[in-house]
Amino acid sequence: MIVCYAAGDGLGHLTRLRSALHTLRLDGPVTVVTGSPFAGDPRVTGGWQVVETADLAALRPDEVIVDAFPAGLKGELTRLPRGKRTTHLARLLRWDAYRPLLPAEPPRFDRTFVLEELDPVHHAYLRAVSDKVLPLTLTDPPSEPVDVDGWLIVHSGPNAEILELVAYAQDMASAERVRPPMTLVSPHRPADLPQGIAHVDVYPATTPGPNVERIVTAAGFNAVRQYAPWRERHRMMPFPRSLDNQYERAARARST
Repeated sequence: MIVCYAAGDGLGHLTRLRSALHTLRLDGPVTVVTGSPFAGDPRVTGGWQVVETADLAALRPDEVIVDAFPAGLKGELTRLPRGKRTTHLARLLRWDAYRPLLPAEPPRFDRTFVLEELDPVHHAYLRAVSDKVLPLTLTDPPSEPVDVDGWLIVHSGPNAEILELVAYAQDMASAERVRPPMTLVSPHRPADLPQGIAHVDVYPATTPGPNVERIVTAAGFNAVRQYAPWRERHRMMPFPRSLDNQYERAARARST
């Protein structure tokens, strides 16, 4: 059994895990420890067992995968089950904010996969607690393209951020003196969504169809990675996060 520890309440952790399992060709039963409200969606976690809390050793894993936070969201992870392969998926963090949360005896990993460029101090820490630190480029499981006319706005929430992204798209269109059709892709339709904005609930929304002229997202890890092949069409608006550094990620993407 593969046990995946994905602390955090967003959709991004679960999307990244699905991509990592696909990329690493890890088969067999999967148990995900997460409190994410998106874990109840079979499109996201279909085929997995989902638990909110668990003693990792009691699950008798063959491998433990810890996503994003090397010691858990709040530093709650210390020792991992002995004699089992331990893997960490590392993405950009606000390391100065996360470092004080590290426990006195942090987990060690057999291997850490670096999914994007990290803060140098963060990278040095992972080398100290990992037998191997390797780069990994994720690939997503096959999915149907999302094809709509005009502009595609993609975000899973919260509602206030969805509405900010919509306003950002509308401001861009006004500045460019264009009036493209706009479609929001989100798990739910915000009550205050402006008239004229269509809504669809599609997951995954990783590939735009040929009629999509522009893609508007936040600057989360998955959005920036997945839409990189369409960088000329992709516009991103970073949001503040306690531990994720969307501003740095967006700046890097824009520089390329």
